[in-house]
This record gives sequence, structure tokens and C-alpha cells, in this order.
Amino acid sequence: MSNKTHESDVAFIKALAELLNENDLTELSVKREYGEDDTLNVRVSRRGEIVTTQVAAAPMAAAPVAAAAPAAAPASTPAEDPASHPGAVTSPMVGTVYTQAEPGVPAFVSVGTQVSEGDTLLIIEAMKTMNHIPAPRAGTVKRILIEDGAAVEYGAPLMIIE
Repeated sequence: MSNKTHESDVAFIKALAELLNENDLTELSVKREYGEDDTLNVRVSRRGEIVTTQVAAAPMAAAPVAAAAPAAAPASTPAEDPASHPGAVTSPMVGTVYTQAEPGVPAFVSVGTQVSEGDTLLIIEAMKTMNHIPAPRAGTVKRILIEDGAAVEYGAPLMIIE
């Protein structure tokens, strides 16, 4: 896949995020076909989750996820980036987020939960290893920016603790 296609994918996802915000939609899902074995599936959601899947082409095609995340995530002001918030807890790795220890049990934390430094906030599965993510400081969970089972990138904002 050429760099030009990669740049057009980033622009395409940003345009979808803008459509979502301008039309007050909660979710938008689009499939873009480049060829028989080259497809980009994008789902942009106001809940802060963006999922993209690239079939066959190149592994770099998933990169637009991080580029479009701030545009699609709900924010108190349109220009606010959750990752720059002083209370942001960011992902220390690439993986899949789990908000509970196992299906059917309560989540580790929810909005309004008081946490102490070191309390488990969530689990990130990376390379079949479950990594407990501790609270970096004591405080109250103000926002949860991810959903259970969502893929996250290194440095992606997970939640806000104040």
C-alpha cells in the first residue's frame, strides 16, 4: 500500500469524524474497498471508540486509528484532547482493554469511583499476557474513554482521574 493511500485513509477517517460531530450522530460505519483483497472497514463512535480493520494490504493501514481518535472522542470543548488533560491515564502498551477481571463480574472502576494510587483500573492484554494497569495517583474517575474489548495504541488516553 502506498503512502498516498495511507494519507488518504487518514483524511477519510478525519472526514468521517467531522461528519459524526457536525450531524450529531452517535456512530458511523463505512467499508472502503480498494480491490479484491484490500478493504478498509471503519467504525467511528461518539463513545470514544474507533475500530479499523485492514484486510490483506499492509500492516501500516491501522495507523489512522490514533490520528482520528481525538476528533471523534466526545469532549467538553471541541478542541480538547483527552491525552493532554493533566489527569489522563494513558495506555503503556498496544493491546486489548478489559474493564473487568472476567465476563459477568463488575468493572474495576466506573465514573465516580474513588481510587487510590496503585488500584487496578483495567487490564490490557498484550501478547496473551494480562497486564493490570494501576492508578498512577489517588482521585476520582471522571471519564472513561474506552470500552471493554477495544483495541488501544501506546499512549492512547484510557480515562481521566482528578
